[in-house]
Amino acid sequence: MPKPDSKLDSNWSILFLCWIVASVSTLGSLFFSHVMGFAPCILCWYQRIFLFPLVLIIAVGLFPFDKRAIKFALPLAISGFLVALYHNLLYAGIIPNSIQPCAQGISCTEEYIELFGFLSIPMLSLLSFSAITILLIILKKRKPE
Repeated sequence: MPKPDSKLDSNWSILFLCWIVASVSTLGSLFFSHVMGFAPCILCWYQRIFLFPLVLIIAVGLFPFDKRAIKFALPLAISGFLVALYHNLLYAGIIPNSIQPCAQGISCTEEYIELFGFLSIPMLSLLSFSAITILLIILKKRKPE
C-alpha cells in the first residue's frame, strides 16, 4: 500500500531530476567555455540566459517542495528549447547562413565537438532543454497532492 505522501515524493523526484539536468548542463556549459576554451556564440549565450536561472528557480522549488516553481521554470525551459532548436537548424544547414545571427564574432555553426557523429554542443543543449521541458510539463499535468 502506497504511503499517503507518495505522490509528493514522486513530484519532488521529478523536480529534482529537472534540477539535476539543469545543473549538469550548466556545469557542462561552463566546462566547455572555461576549461576547454570553446568560445560561446551569440545563440549559446541566449541559451545560457535561459538555462542558468533554472538551477536556482528549481532548487528554490525543492526545499520545501513547491509546485509553483513550474510557472517560473517552464517559460525559461521552453524559450531555451526554441533557441536551441533554431541553433540546431542553423548547425545542420537547414537554415541558411545568410540569416544567422552570428554574422560577427564566433560562428553559430562552429564545430567544437561531434560525439558519436551527431552529439554537438547545440544538440546537447537541445536534449537538455527538451528533457527539462518534458519533465516540467509532466509535473504540471499531475493532479495536486
